[in-house]
Amino acid sequence: MSQDEDHLKLLSVFHYVMGGLAGLFALVPIFHLVIGVFFVLAPEKIVGKGDPPPALFGWFFIIFAGLLIVLGLIFAAFVITAGRFLAKRKHHLFCLVMAGVECICVPFGTVLGVFTIIVLIRESVKQLFGANRSLPATAGAPGS
Repeated sequence: MSQDEDHLKLLSVFHYVMGGLAGLFALVPIFHLVIGVFFVLAPEKIVGKGDPPPALFGWFFIIFAGLLIVLGLIFAAFVITAGRFLAKRKHHLFCLVMAGVECICVPFGTVLGVFTIIVLIRESVKQLFGANRSLPATAGAPGS
């Protein structure tokens, strides 16, 4: 196994780990979601005997937390997908773009993104990705 293949294998594993961590951290706003549901359904139990806040306050918590959870889980799925593509040596551009996006997640995503970019811009790695391109559909068709 060449050094480039070793690097791609390691990057793939680290993308799986980073995707799992991103998915885990994406679930942190569940607390805000639950608080928002309580504000909408039973505001008197949270506030006590005072004047309860309007239901719009609770809906703000629900919508904002739900949006953060969904976006975080989508990001985690994209990171895991990039790891899968790295392992299969497919979709070079997607992996490169995801490496750039991962740089936003300080500190681990930044380190992983920078190392992924460094590996993916090597000409020998581009050739590894190019060697795994599928043949055109007509080339493998019966009767051709």
